Amino acid sequence: MTLSSSTDPLHHSVQRLSTAELHALRANACLGLFDSGLGGLTVLRRLLSRRPGQPCLYVGDTARVPYGSRSRNEIRTIASEAVSWLRSQGAEAIVMACNTTNALALDVAQAEAGVPVLGLIDAVARQVAWDRVGVLATPATAASGAYGQAFANHRSGVKVVEMGCPEFVPAVERHELDSPSLRESARTYLAPLLEARVEAIVMGCSHYPLLEPLLKDLVPPDVLLIDPAEALVSLVLSMLPADQRPLSLKPDLSGCRLVATSDPEAFARGAGRWLGCEPEVELISLQSEGQGL
Repeated sequence: MTLSSSTDPLHHSVQRLSTAELHALRANACLGLFDSGLGGLTVLRRLLSRRPGQPCLYVGDTARVPYGSRSRNEIRTIASEAVSWLRSQGAEAIVMACNTTNALALDVAQAEAGVPVLGLIDAVARQVAWDRVGVLATPATAASGAYGQAFANHRSGVKVVEMGCPEFVPAVERHELDSPSLRESARTYLAPLLEARVEAIVMGCSHYPLLEPLLKDLVPPDVLLIDPAEALVSLVLSMLPADQRPLSLKPDLSGCRLVATSDPEAFARGAGRWLGCEPEVELISLQSEGQGL
C-alpha cells in the first residue's frame, strides 16, 4: 500500500505524468491504443460509444499479460515497442489504455511517439474533487505512487491511498468476475482504503471496471467508484472536431483494427463479451527478433 499527499517532494515524477500538450487532431485521425490484454477495451468501448466509427488501432499484448507484475525496465521496453509499432501503422495520437505503462513509462512513450500521448492517470487527476481518494491498481502502479503524484499536482492537500491488487488482472483475463476467492481478495484490497475513509475509489487499472459490480457490493453507497477511462475519453474528444453523429449504446467498430500478440482467437472471444460483438483480431509481434520479455 502506498500513502501520499501533496506535501511529498515528487516534482520530477509529476512532470513526467503531465499529459502531452493538447493538439487539434483531424476528424478521421487514427487513434492508437494499447494494453496488456482485454482491460483497455473498457477505454475503447467508451471512446467508440461516444465517437462512433472513429478510426482506432488497438493492441492487446496478450503474450506478456499481466504487465503489473513486471519490472520497471520491462514495462518501459514494452511501452517503447508498442508505441513504435502503433506509429509505424499510422497512429496519429497514442492513447495509453494501460495504467501500468502510464505510471512507469509515459516519458518513454512521449519520446518514441512524436505525436500527442494521452494517459489515464493525469486525465482523471485533472478532475479530482475529493480530499481523500483511494486507488486500486496493479502492484507496479501502486508501488510507483503515480496516482498520488498526479493528484498532488492538481489539488493541494489531497490524501491518496494506493493499493496493489495482484489477483484482479489474471481473474479478468480468465473471465472470472465474481467468485468466493476473488471476493475475499477484493475485501482485503479495499480494507485499508475504507479504513482511511476515502470518499472515492479510482479503479486504477483498465481491467478493473469489469469488476465494478463486485466492487459496488463491497463498498459503502456513499463511496464513489471512478473509471479513469471517462476522463481520458473526454480529453481525447476535446482534441477532435465536434461530431454530429448520435451516441451509440453499442460501440461502432467499423473503423477499428484489433491486434494481439498471442492467441488472437481467444482474445477475440474475450473481446466479444465486452464489446457486444466478436471482432476480427490479427496476430502481430511487437518484439524484435531475439528479444524475450
